Amino acid sequence: MNILGDENKDKGGADYFRRLRGMVHRRLIDTLDSDGAKSLGDTSQVKEKLEWIVNDLSRSRGVEISQAERNQLEREILEELSGMGPLAPFMLEDDITDILVNGAHEIWIDRAGRLQKTDARFDDEAHLRRFLDRIIGVQGRHLDASTPMVDAKLADGSRLHAVIPPLCSKGAVVSIRRFRKERIEPADLVTGGFISQPMLDLLQMAVEAGVNVIVAGSAAAGKTTLLNVLSKSIPDHERIITIEETSELRLDHPHVIPLESRPGNLEGIGSVNLRELVRTALRMRADRIIVGEVRGGEVMDMLQAMNVGHDGSLTTVHANSLADVLRRLESLALMSDSGVPRDSVKEMIASAIQVVVHVMRFRDGSRRVVSLGEVVRDGGELSVKELFRFKTEGLNDEGRIQGKHWYTGEKVDFLERVEAQGFSVDIDLGPALDVRSAVS
Repeated sequence: MNILGDENKDKGGADYFRRLRGMVHRRLIDTLDSDGAKSLGDTSQVKEKLEWIVNDLSRSRGVEISQAERNQLEREILEELSGMGPLAPFMLEDDITDILVNGAHEIWIDRAGRLQKTDARFDDEAHLRRFLDRIIGVQGRHLDASTPMVDAKLADGSRLHAVIPPLCSKGAVVSIRRFRKERIEPADLVTGGFISQPMLDLLQMAVEAGVNVIVAGSAAAGKTTLLNVLSKSIPDHERIITIEETSELRLDHPHVIPLESRPGNLEGIGSVNLRELVRTALRMRADRIIVGEVRGGEVMDMLQAMNVGHDGSLTTVHANSLADVLRRLESLALMSDSGVPRDSVKEMIASAIQVVVHVMRFRDGSRRVVSLGEVVRDGGELSVKELFRFKTEGLNDEGRIQGKHWYTGEKVDFLERVEAQGFSVDIDLGPALDVRSAVS
């Protein structure tokens, strides 16, 4: 007799196979009691165990398993033990940027900027939790009721975030931000409409000359992508220290020292935050400091670094407009325990930040630089003078947003600083809009 039920096999092949795989997987895990975990790292031993388990099920319990099912069982269970299980196919597709697991039976992907629900699924909640435990366990982290959230980095550099009950009643929820393997060239951003050539030329000149630049925008808007491309303009003889919570930057430069923050252990001991890493970078003879994203008290240390000789530093921040960047930086700096008054913080921002770039992800999934400006003083107050903006021009036949980057016609004041560094500032900024504006 087939203990899985012939009726299930006839009427729902996918369901039948998931139950069969789950049974074989559980029996394989049970071998840990006698053979130890190391045996699962030996592929040949695992294959032998799988063959024995499958033969035993077929012989002693009457489970009918075809050769095609045997081959599929071996492939998928090996993926479970050493790979990404049901998520493995999505990890192989370059145009998928995010994988979102909403409980065991619901998996979404972000392909080319648009969310799509897939047919893939985990067998059950226990299957999903085993997957998570294996991924985060090798990094010395865990998930339970006392620690219901975790961040981890996958072997390929992708970033994983997981939340479990009681924080989410739907079950375990997993978000994976894919790590892009191929390097993006500056020309790719221009041809893809992310930025115009005059804007890119101006930013590359600014970075090479040591102008401090902040890239602002929402999540998945392209901040890190732009940072990676701009880093190519940093001279080869300069030493770069990068600081991130989870490593995402891939700088194309010969002298890069990556620093990464660390959470505490089970007792809360041993954590190293971004602020400590910024202070550490100041002692490491850094020519440039690049902070992947500032979101707390480390803003104050970053501003101090930019004001004491680390010219040409780069960072990103979550903000909704050019003007919002200054307010955001001020708020974050005041959150630190430095006790520096508001007026002094504003002076630090004015001295430290020269160029601000705002990137946006549109509703059609496309990403673009929508505004580029420079920080100016206006009657004692700080504002951002807009130099370039993206102007939409409707939708094309495929429903994609169309538009063009325009120069606002405003004088680019920081070019005087660039010229003083010995650089030629003969640059074509392109056609200007009729209406000039400053974002305050």
